[in-house]
Amino acid sequence: MKVDNVYLAGIGSWIPDRVSVDEAIENGWYDETLRASSGMISVAVAGEVPAPDMAIAAAEEALKRSGHEPEEIAALIHTPVFHQGPDIWSAPHYILHRTVNRPVPALELRQGCLGMITSLRFAATMLTADPAADAVLITAGDNFSTPGLDRWRVSSNYVLGDAGSAAVLSRREGFAKLLSVASISIPEAEILHRGGDPLFPPSVTLGRPLDLEARTDYIRAQWMRGVAPPVFHLGDIVCEAVTAALADAGRTLSDITRVAHSAVALDQIRNGFLEPLGIEESRGTWEFNRLVGHSGGTDQIVGLEHLLASGELRPGDHVLLLAAAVGMEVGCAVLEIVDIP
Repeated sequence: MKVDNVYLAGIGSWIPDRVSVDEAIENGWYDETLRASSGMISVAVAGEVPAPDMAIAAAEEALKRSGHEPEEIAALIHTPVFHQGPDIWSAPHYILHRTVNRPVPALELRQGCLGMITSLRFAATMLTADPAADAVLITAGDNFSTPGLDRWRVSSNYVLGDAGSAAVLSRREGFAKLLSVASISIPEAEILHRGGDPLFPPSVTLGRPLDLEARTDYIRAQWMRGVAPPVFHLGDIVCEAVTAALADAGRTLSDITRVAHSAVALDQIRNGFLEPLGIEESRGTWEFNRLVGHSGGTDQIVGLEHLLASGELRPGDHVLLLAAAVGMEVGCAVLEIVDIP
């Protein structure tokens, strides 16, 4: 999707204190084999801070930096990965009430770790379709410090970190132009994250712990019995999505200065994201990712803010935001930096 005249006016993030992998190993939460495969150094852990409050803290920073007044925000999109609070309750309206506090639409977008990139698409569409809309606030936040989830071992592909992030999209001006957004889905691959779990009753209502490795084991066992899962290479889907986004943006891969990607294990970043594109590891955000962990949909905005704050971007640079989510689906967005906030 080509995007015209939409900017990132302000971004913000909230990252709690970190727990070192050394401490995790000492306490028996993690082990040396997993450390060697993941490459992690530490993980952000929020304790009992509610996920929506992390999103609010990030939103306050994004709003302050954006130059927009609360009355100029036309909508709020909140995109979590994990549970946010009480059932049959609206985290987006809680966040709206404690940020801009306006009677505008507040909605929750469930797109897993692709949530913020998909929110960019929806926010840009809102701003393009409604001439009265000046800006849209998008937020994300997850706290994985809950019973029934072991952040250190839930998946061999990542360690879960806690964080909140936010962005204000504007039709007026901003530090970065949103040039395009693209996504490619592989719907037949949804079983890879479902495994053998029944659809009803939902597992959370039964108090079952979340164990993604058990689902992977189920898929392997089925394959041994002759029932093959969908076979594809994530890198091929990444290349397809990025090619589409670059074409819509009128740019080429050589224009991309940095990539803010999902904070998964290093081998996943190399094999799934960077090497298929021919992009060096140093142009990604791994050295930062390995300090925070995989914080769901916040990875890309948190990574972008790190690149800005550490002086690694200049006006004229292009940044690729890149993520993959359960479903499966790969998405990306192309930004052009026009100013350093």
